[in-house]
Amino acid sequence: MRRISRITVAGAATASLALALSACGGTSTSSGSESKGDKGLAIAYDVGGKGDQSFNDAAYAGLEQAKKEFGYETADVEPTDGETDADKEQRLVSLAKQGYNPVVGVGYAYAAALKSAAEKYPDTTFGIVDDATIKAKNVADLVFNEEQASYLAGVAAAKSTKTNTVGFVGGVDIPLIHKFQAGYEQGVKDTNPKVKVVSQYLTQTAEEGGFSSPDKGKTAAEGQIEKKADVVYAAAGLSGQGVIEAAAANKVWAIGVDSDQYKQEALAKYKDWILTSATKDVAKAVYNLAKSVEDGKPETGIVRGDLKSGEVGLSNSNPKFADNAELQEAIKTAKEKIVSGEIKVKSS
Repeated sequence: MRRISRITVAGAATASLALALSACGGTSTSSGSESKGDKGLAIAYDVGGKGDQSFNDAAYAGLEQAKKEFGYETADVEPTDGETDADKEQRLVSLAKQGYNPVVGVGYAYAAALKSAAEKYPDTTFGIVDDATIKAKNVADLVFNEEQASYLAGVAAAKSTKTNTVGFVGGVDIPLIHKFQAGYEQGVKDTNPKVKVVSQYLTQTAEEGGFSSPDKGKTAAEGQIEKKADVVYAAAGLSGQGVIEAAAANKVWAIGVDSDQYKQEALAKYKDWILTSATKDVAKAVYNLAKSVEDGKPETGIVRGDLKSGEVGLSNSNPKFADNAELQEAIKTAKEKIVSGEIKVKSS
């Protein structure tokens, strides 16, 4: 049960939340049909926002699950272009001030802002996805072994290519995305050393649009396809939609990321060319944090999802992928070796 300290602040407080958030990104709030009169999970989106068919949408799915199960009020807040750490902090503080608990920053870019907000509101549980740098009693660092799922994507690519050339498109040249590249390239090489991997990053910083520019993703994928890549894996957030579009137009395979992109409605017309997706269960991580607060035992510290826990992996939605016995056997073998420790997957 939720603690009394989280009873909804009504009237003027609700109005002040709307005013505060209007200054630092759009927001939406919703109440469950059996509202208990208190506020629960709130999430602040990363670059690309809601509707990216990937990372942010996975977090929203976790929020929706929590709202349905716990019957409380939730909030989800959009980022703004060119925002500063101070803007992010204001967003998080506004949510905590109004009684939302937990408050989750979706993406490593929230690290500085969330650390500061958590210090100001020690009785609120905060969570941050994809960052493990915050050491605080009221913060859960929700991180994943993305390199493990990416290794399996590399196995799938190496087994599926006919040209012996595959591609990797990273959104931003940062350590987080290096994990995706490293695992993918290792999986390819371990499966077939003859396969060449063509890799490219869209931008050096997120501010340049590496995670939010489908046009950049499309151009990069087209360049790799011209170099004979017939499987292209994107770890680029919203920009990955452009990679998938380019792959479908050229009738080569795309490998999605974070969410099962074969199932995404916005990508339905391209789905026949989405071989699989390297998934990480951001929805489960966000929901589990909300449940821990609801149960009165908030998660804190590093909370890691990996192949063993089932929180990273490959999707099986495309029948052409799921029904390929040879490919599935290769992936199963690789997964077992990673879980047992026989294969050590590189993260850089």
